[in-house]
Amino acid sequence: MAIELLKESITDTTLLSIVDKVKNEERITSEEGIYLYENAEVSYLGTLANFIRERRHGNKTYFNKNFHIEPTNICVFDCKFCAYSKFLRNKDDFDAWELSEEEIIEAIKAYEGKDITEVHIVGGVHPKMGLEYFKNLISKIKEIRPDLHVKAFTAVELDYMARKAKVGYEECLQILKDAGQGSLPGGGAEIFDKSVRDQICKDKCTGEEWLEMHEAAHNVGMPSNATILYGHVEEPKHLIDHMNRLRELQDKTGGFNAFIPLKFRNGNNQMSHIEEVSVVEDLKMYAIARIFLDNFNHIKAYWPMIGRKTTQLLLSFGVNDIDGTVDDSTKIYSMAGVEEQKPVMTSDQMVALIKGVNRQPIERDSVYNELKDYSEMELA
Repeated sequence: MAIELLKESITDTTLLSIVDKVKNEERITSEEGIYLYENAEVSYLGTLANFIRERRHGNKTYFNKNFHIEPTNICVFDCKFCAYSKFLRNKDDFDAWELSEEEIIEAIKAYEGKDITEVHIVGGVHPKMGLEYFKNLISKIKEIRPDLHVKAFTAVELDYMARKAKVGYEECLQILKDAGQGSLPGGGAEIFDKSVRDQICKDKCTGEEWLEMHEAAHNVGMPSNATILYGHVEEPKHLIDHMNRLRELQDKTGGFNAFIPLKFRNGNNQMSHIEEVSVVEDLKMYAIARIFLDNFNHIKAYWPMIGRKTTQLLLSFGVNDIDGTVDDSTKIYSMAGVEEQKPVMTSDQMVALIKGVNRQPIERDSVYNELKDYSEMELA
């Protein structure tokens, strides 16, 4: 077994202790998480993360059939890492947009009759798009496609909606749930630590408010995802602190579906002077996430942001989900310089990517019910 060979190859007593904890399904501490960042070779991390991944999921690798709609790239906030920052863009710029309700509804209708299970709606925080607007929009989407799962709005968008409507978080979320919203994505988390947040996104909701919003979602019966933005000004202690706060909330509510590390990209933003981290650092981030977040069932690689080749590598570093077909109108990542300038993959391409590294492609719905096993599908 790979984990026994790993034990034979290392002499560091702390790393050996972590191997034993993983083998025995015991939780590692925050101090041990930081130790992994500072002392563990990537091969060690990969072996442990893959052991956990295969113990939980075998070779199964999940994807779903989804599409994204981005209502606007105009935003009231000044996130230094973001190409949509108010510092960089206003409504009169040539590349600014705000979709009308009619345009969004037409985008939904364009998928009529197509085998799609989820629409993902996130965007800039527009001062004119509030709770009432989005409640009505979701209701109309569900009238057109009652079967479509609506995953929508980061905690940052929701915090702005709630404050503007003068309602509490749970009331805000209950209104959206009653309109037909099914779950929350994980965006806006960035890094919870205030010292880092003050440098990269000082004027939007705090890390504590992000966590409070997701706890409120779980309390009203809406599951969510969680993210982290890594590879900029943070240190290992900030990454582990962030994941530890998520782990504690998951202990309390059990409402998180998946954890999604998001790599900082340095194009067209106020942090372009910071060099992007290497693929080795990507592998470390995902592997440590899989080892540390023992109460998260799924670790997801968002392929449009991390790239297809790295996504395949990550399937041996703890990742068991690669998001969806996407068909993405979202421009936030392409503007930041990612490889996927128009991110879209067909189901066949998703299956081929997963099979290309000898994993088992499984189509899922938004809350990880298995819909179809593509193991036996013949590729053209």
